[in-house]
Amino acid sequence: MATLDRRNRIKQIIKEREIGRQEELVSLLQAEGYKVTQATVSRDIKELKLTKVKGNTIKSKYAIQIDGHIDVSHEKVITLLKAFIINVEYANNLVVVKTLTGNGSSCGMAVDKLKINGVIGSIAGDDTLLIVTHNNKDAEYVTNYINDLVK
Repeated sequence: MATLDRRNRIKQIIKEREIGRQEELVSLLQAEGYKVTQATVSRDIKELKLTKVKGNTIKSKYAIQIDGHIDVSHEKVITLLKAFIINVEYANNLVVVKTLTGNGSSCGMAVDKLKINGVIGSIAGDDTLLIVTHNNKDAEYVTNYINDLVK
């Protein structure tokens, strides 16, 4: 099977399961008919720019990096927001998110990953995230959406 097909399958596997060791990945791929060795999988991991992150059920697992950021699950994004957001309110088409000190940027990344309808973009400071929306109605929607998430 082609390299691209194998690498796409590796990405799919690590999104579906917590894989902590290359040997696990080799076994799974071989079981699906891929003719791979540990060295092949090691090269694939390097080429895919996979990184190790803390796992939920295992100590560490492989994760996908996108533009230098770890591809995190929706649940982890919500957990991050719940941990760091203090207050969310809007004025006109702007949403102001107050965070714990040093977490404005992290919350901005998390909000970006949620791809909330109506958001044009955001700017983060040390303890504040400013979200720009198309209009007042969108700002109200985004505020309610984030508030509902962090309750």
